[in-house]
Amino acid sequence: MLVYDRCMPSPLPTSLAVSDAITHYRQLRELTVDELAYVLRILDHPISADTLAEMERCARPVTVDDLVAISYALDTTPAVLLSHIPIDMPEPEGPLATGLPSDVDQTELRAWLEGKTTLDRESRVNWWKERAARLRVRSAHHEEQLQGAYAELRELGDLAFQEADAPPVQRLQWRIQDGEHALNQSEVALALTEHRLDNLREDA
Repeated sequence: MLVYDRCMPSPLPTSLAVSDAITHYRQLRELTVDELAYVLRILDHPISADTLAEMERCARPVTVDDLVAISYALDTTPAVLLSHIPIDMPEPEGPLATGLPSDVDQTELRAWLEGKTTLDRESRVNWWKERAARLRVRSAHHEEQLQGAYAELRELGDLAFQEADAPPVQRLQWRIQDGEHALNQSEVALALTEHRLDNLREDA
């Protein structure tokens, strides 16, 4: 976790993202700062543990060479580190990356970093249209699966209540709960995506 009051003056969003990401993925890989420094030395890009600690608290800039080497050492990619979102980001309403529009979300940012899209207006509209289309397919799939589970429950009739603790009935109930949750999540995601798409079209 970043300690922002120890950071450089007015750290930019991408600097914050990378600093916090190094800590996050280092801890995820269960590495100490000393162990990460050792791995980097083996990779012929030595960075001392003290320097890594300064990078993690945003007190020292991360060069592009450092970024590539650290990403490899942590078994991830530069795009993942660059598009990381700190949990306690000081300006949650601001842009996720330096110099980008404030309405670019993490998924779109990652796609741009990976060269899957560009950020001109037409490309952004098309990207969000494709995302909405995928979410509609996903919602339809979840709806179909849920209706199938409901149908199985209806076929059981009174048995579903009489044998409510039986493993087959419990598994069916879990399927229904999971299906309802998945459908709700996909519908929320679709609504947010369509809202973002409408805003982009209005701004065009």
